[in-house]
Amino acid sequence: MAQRGPYLLGIDAGTQSLRALIVDARGTELGCGSQSYPTDYPHVAWAEQEPRRWWQAAKVAVPEAMAQAGVAARDIVGIALSGTSSTTVAITHDGEPLRPAIMWMDQRATRQADEVTATGDPRLRYGGGIESPEWNIPRAMWLRDNQPGIYERAELIVEQIDWLTHKLTGEWTACLDVVSCKSHYATVEGGWPTQLLAELGIGELEEKWPRTVVPMGAQAGELTPTAAEELQLSAGIPVAAGGIDAHTAMLGVGVVEAGQIGTAIGSSSCLVALSAEAIFESRWWGPFPEAMISGLWTLEGAQAATGSVVAWLADNFGCSQSPPEDKSEYDRFEALDKQAAATRCGAEGLVVLDYWQGNRVPLRDPLARGVIWGLSLRHGIGHLLRAVYEGTAMGCRHIVENLAGAGLETASLRACGGGTRSRLWMQIHADVLQKPILLTEQPQASALGTAICAAAGAGLYAGVAEASQQMVRITTEVEPDAANAQRYDALFGRYLRTYPALADLMHESAEDEAIAEDD
Repeated sequence: MAQRGPYLLGIDAGTQSLRALIVDARGTELGCGSQSYPTDYPHVAWAEQEPRRWWQAAKVAVPEAMAQAGVAARDIVGIALSGTSSTTVAITHDGEPLRPAIMWMDQRATRQADEVTATGDPRLRYGGGIESPEWNIPRAMWLRDNQPGIYERAELIVEQIDWLTHKLTGEWTACLDVVSCKSHYATVEGGWPTQLLAELGIGELEEKWPRTVVPMGAQAGELTPTAAEELQLSAGIPVAAGGIDAHTAMLGVGVVEAGQIGTAIGSSSCLVALSAEAIFESRWWGPFPEAMISGLWTLEGAQAATGSVVAWLADNFGCSQSPPEDKSEYDRFEALDKQAAATRCGAEGLVVLDYWQGNRVPLRDPLARGVIWGLSLRHGIGHLLRAVYEGTAMGCRHIVENLAGAGLETASLRACGGGTRSRLWMQIHADVLQKPILLTEQPQASALGTAICAAAGAGLYAGVAEASQQMVRITTEVEPDAANAQRYDALFGRYLRTYPALADLMHESAEDEAIAEDD
């Protein structure tokens, strides 16, 4: 006889697809499902999605996960959601979208972000002092300035997570993790940034935000009969607040204590650190008060392009190889690692700056560009691959050392994401950082972290920290090779000196690009 629950459902709405994961109370995967959806790019640096497609994807992915798990709907005791950070939806109070959602990567609100930064408002210190066009206030200002009819009609301007939570529960709530990191909500300052909004002449925006703010793992409502029918679940299941997908991924690898750092390595890489004290001196984003864990501060670093640089090289310069005929499932990294491993540490003098999409942290320079230097006729594809693996690891070290210089050091890094499928890339990270890289049992860390929120919301554990400690298992520890330390220290020195030497030229080139686009 099959064992009955309790089981948890984590729903992770990513950039390219929505994933549903069913786990038991120990975090063991029982079933998963997914459904993709497209992103539209109507102008340069714009990115939009149709919100209704997220819900349509959920109606496919959740039943698929349930069927694969072979569990009964009555045994699901908790649900939670995670999603992309700062994906903005303008809607009526009944949840009807008035326009496509503005995606997290969208850069249209650059001028408005500069206006926010120019206020010098004290609340900005909790976001690193410099506003990003990816955050919510500049997005709302852009709507007001460019689509005033939609802005006026919008009774609510919410996050992707908030909209999906409403679809599940019928309630309007805001996720504390998201509004802390993307809307300058600060628990230590009384909540919403009322003074900042007034300075910007957009005070009415606060009325367009949900009044109830829910921490990660706290109950946001219960599954409605309508949503239950559409997802083939049972009505009344507790629905907990999740968070930003990179942050739920940190729960999914066990980053829940002060001093821990994790990195999610995909097309880009997001690093998250937890601190017992507010750290204002780093170039990381934050510190965000109690965004993830009550009583702790969250800091976020990011590399704009990591896995996407590997893919760029593989796709455009002959690195890809066809799968063997006798292999039904082919991991691309297996072929790439084989080529890169044929080259020794240091790629025979090549240096790579991983700035294909600019530098987020610690330089915060969107006009920075990728660099490969030291090339000779001896160098081949394997050298280039190895150099890209090493250059992206150097970027990670640059971010980690910046935070260490501000007072937060860590003994190891926990890693997740598609990039962890490359054992060589992880070994290079360990060697460059001279720190162990810890890998966990569940590869879908964000979905597992979302299920961890569901477990806390269902009352199976006292909170997300306890749930994570019970549901996450470290399976691999990639130890650094001390023999490579001196070589990588020298290479890191060249990496650091390259940007100052080329920054002016990068900016000139970016200006030329902008002029060409205008023409």
